Amino acid sequence: MHDALIADLTGSKGTIRSLINQELPLLRDHLLRLDAESRRDRFNGFADEGFVDRYAKKCGGDGTIIIAFFAEDGSVHAAAELHQPDLHIDSLPEIAFSVESHLRRKGIGSILFKQLMQVARSLGYEKLRITTGAQNQAMRALANKFGAHLTFRQGESTGTIDLEQQADTAAAPSRPIAIQAGTANPLIAFNQACWNLFLRMSGFNRAA
Repeated sequence: MHDALIADLTGSKGTIRSLINQELPLLRDHLLRLDAESRRDRFNGFADEGFVDRYAKKCGGDGTIIIAFFAEDGSVHAAAELHQPDLHIDSLPEIAFSVESHLRRKGIGSILFKQLMQVARSLGYEKLRITTGAQNQAMRALANKFGAHLTFRQGESTGTIDLEQQADTAAAPSRPIAIQAGTANPLIAFNQACWNLFLRMSGFNRAA
C-alpha cells in the first residue's frame, strides 16, 4: 500500500524508508551515479569516488539519519540526510538532499523533505540548517518551498527552517517513516545527551 501511494504521487514505483548502516553502500552507489554537475552541487565542490566512499562510511558512524527512495530492485536513487549538530552553542542539525536526474520533477524531493522534517521534530529539533551551492537552483527552490530563507556567501546558499512554523506544511502525505534498527540511534541519543548537558552547564535551558 505504501509503495502504491509513492507511485501515485510520483509516477515512479518504489519505497521510501530509512537506510540502515548495512545499506550504506547503496547510498555511496547513488551518490556516484549523480552526474558531474549534480555531484558538485550536492557537495558544493569536486567529489571523486574516494571522497564519496569515505563520506558514506562516515555517515554510518556519526549518527546521520538517511531517508531514501528505493527502486523496486532495491537500489537507492534519492536520499535525504539529517546530520546531527555538534556541541557548539549555535550549532543546528543540517540537512542535505540528492535526487538522480531521472526522478527529478516528480515530487520525490518534496516527499523526502517532509519526511525528514517529521523525523527532526520527533527528535526534538526546532530548527534545521540547509547549505547548498549558490548555483543549485533545484535545491534552492525546494528549500524555499519549505520556508528556508537563504543567504549567499562565497558561492554557498545557507538558510534555516523553523520546524514549528512548518508543522502544517510538512505533514507527511503517507505513513510516518520509522527509524529502523541499525541507524545509530544510541549515537544520536548520546549526541543529544551531551548537547543538553553542555547547555545546562552553560546556563542555557533550550533544547538541542
